[in-house]
Amino acid sequence: MTSAVATPPIRFFRVSRYRRLAWWGSGLACLLSVAGMVLCWMTPSIGLPLRPGLDFTGGTQIQLERACGTTCPAITVDQLQQQLQAVRFSPGTDGRVAPNLAAAQVQVLDGGRSLMLRLPELTPDQSTQLTEQITPVTGPLLPAGTSVNTIGPTLGDQLLRGSLISLLVSFAAIAAYITFRYDRIYAALALLCLFHDVLITCGLFAWLGLLRGVEVDSLFAVSLITVAGYSVTDTVVVFDRIREQSSVLRDLPVVDQVDVAVDATLTRSLYTSLTTLLPVISLIFFGGSSLFWFAVALTAGIAVGSWSSIGIAPTLLPVLSPRR
Repeated sequence: MTSAVATPPIRFFRVSRYRRLAWWGSGLACLLSVAGMVLCWMTPSIGLPLRPGLDFTGGTQIQLERACGTTCPAITVDQLQQQLQAVRFSPGTDGRVAPNLAAAQVQVLDGGRSLMLRLPELTPDQSTQLTEQITPVTGPLLPAGTSVNTIGPTLGDQLLRGSLISLLVSFAAIAAYITFRYDRIYAALALLCLFHDVLITCGLFAWLGLLRGVEVDSLFAVSLITVAGYSVTDTVVVFDRIREQSSVLRDLPVVDQVDVAVDATLTRSLYTSLTTLLPVISLIFFGGSSLFWFAVALTAGIAVGSWSSIGIAPTLLPVLSPRR
């Protein structure tokens, strides 16, 4: 009698057939991300890989709400910036030099109903004077819709340093766990996907900072840590299934074992990603301006993390360890 050769079960999706396309797509996305971060660094007004927000640079942020009915009179960013340059502060008792408002950043939100001003650090009295002097352009303002947030440069440096430390510590802890839980090849691939997901998320915001003036703040650091944890969790699930298949389908090549494992976890990965994205996407539409970019970062990171756990980490395993 001749023993029958074990054959893999019928698969709906063989990821190994499209691995080169997946590698090229991820490689191009990483290249564009690096290019965006380099351009940000070379831009004099930014000077960093990402455009830092008020949390990291320090300053005063004033949000105003105009008192208008169903429709607000049209107002442009140029009109507001010209009015800001005409603002004159009365001499203060603390001897401070009047801040230069030439580099102030202005956003017009909600169809002109809300205004966002990012300014150098102002005293409470200067904030009041500025609000009063721009009313010829903005029109009446709602006192209840006015909010003023001031962060000093020292606190901004502390927040930036704390955010970087928290990111490094979380990444180091993830690396230590994966190295202990798996062998070196699995750990290397999981960390590669982690770096891939964080890089593309940062690259997206680098281009948004260049083209749209989007700034990153402490919430962005929180989103990166969340993306890192999600990415590793999704990759570990696929790796666990690959290890199971390696004992059940011992006679098959590694590439077939990987295809079976990915096909077995594909539905679970897609459903998990979709159910995770639903509340995050709802934050984009209903979370308000303060959570908008945080939700965008989470959405991009979760989508890229799901992609890397399916199309990058498993497809690289047969190449790096063909006799596993």
